[in-house]
Amino acid sequence: MKTRLLFTSDVHGAEKVFMKFVNAAKHYSADVLILGGDITGKIMIPIIKREDGTYLTEYKGQVQKLDTESQLSDLLKNIRFSGYYPYVTTQSEYDQLANDKSKMDALFSKVMAENVERWIKVAEERLRGSKIKCYISPGNDDRYDVDRILSSSDVVINPEGRVVTIDDRHEMITLGYTNVTPWNAPRDIDDAELGKKVEDLASKVNNMRDCIFNFHCPPYDSSLDTAPLLRPDLRPVVSGGAIVNVPVGSKAVRKAIETHQPLLGLHGHIHEAKGASKIGRTLCINPGSEYPEGILCGVVVDLDEKGVKGYVLTSG
Repeated sequence: MKTRLLFTSDVHGAEKVFMKFVNAAKHYSADVLILGGDITGKIMIPIIKREDGTYLTEYKGQVQKLDTESQLSDLLKNIRFSGYYPYVTTQSEYDQLANDKSKMDALFSKVMAENVERWIKVAEERLRGSKIKCYISPGNDDRYDVDRILSSSDVVINPEGRVVTIDDRHEMITLGYTNVTPWNAPRDIDDAELGKKVEDLASKVNNMRDCIFNFHCPPYDSSLDTAPLLRPDLRPVVSGGAIVNVPVGSKAVRKAIETHQPLLGLHGHIHEAKGASKIGRTLCINPGSEYPEGILCGVVVDLDEKGVKGYVLTSG
C-alpha cells in the first residue's frame, strides 16, 4: 500500500496558486491534497464605478482608468490571481465605508467568505467523482468566518481540530493556530494554550507512529521557522548590513513532536523557511510560500507501510 500526498500552505488568497493546487493531484499523481492554512487574502481593492460608465481604481501603486467591461473583467482576474479581493462600488458607498472602520471590516469579511466559497465550489467541480481526498484547513491569518464554509462541503474536508484518516494506515491531526505573532492574527494564541490544544488532539490518535501532524505553526528552532527579527515598528533588525534572523516557531509544537514522535510534520506559516528537518524520527517539512509570484510551493510525500518512502519539494 502506497499513498502519495501533496501538501502546500499559505496561498493567501492568490487564485492562480489555488487553481494550481486543485489541479496538482493529476500533475503529481497524488492521492491526497492538503492545504494547511492561511488560505485568505489580506487586502481589498476598491474599484469605483463612475457615472459615465468607466471605472477608476488604484492597484499596485498605479491609478487605473477602465473604459470597458472587458478591461474590468481582465483587472478583476488579475487582482484575484495576485491574492487581493476586488470590490466594485460607487463613490458614495466608498466614502461611507472609508469613514466607518467597522463597516469596512464587515465588508472585508463578507468578500473574503464569498471568495472562499467560490474556491470550494471550484474544488468540488474538479474533484467530485474522483478518488482524490482534499483537505483544506484555516491558518492563523484566517478569520473564523471561513470555518463554516470549509466544513459545509461534501468533497473538501476541513480537518481542523480533528483526527482524520488519509488512508487505511495513516491518521492526521490538524491545527491552524500559532503562537503569538507581531501582527496579532485571528488565531494567534499563547504558546501554552497551543500546547494544550496539541495534547488534546494527540490523546485521540490511535497509532502515533504512523500519524501526521498537520500544524500550521512549525516547531521552534527547526530551521523551518527562521524569520527576520522585527523591531516594535515591524521593520527588520539589521546588524553589520545584514538582516538578523531568529527562530519564531512554537516551543509547544516542538515539545509535542519530541514527545510523541509522529511519522511526519507538515507546516507552513513562515514563507521564507522552506525546507525539511528531522526531530528524532519525525520528518518535518515547510514547503515555503511564493504566492505573490503565482508559484505553488509544495511537497510531494510518498507513504507506505514502512513510513516515509520519499519526498520532494516542488515549485511551479
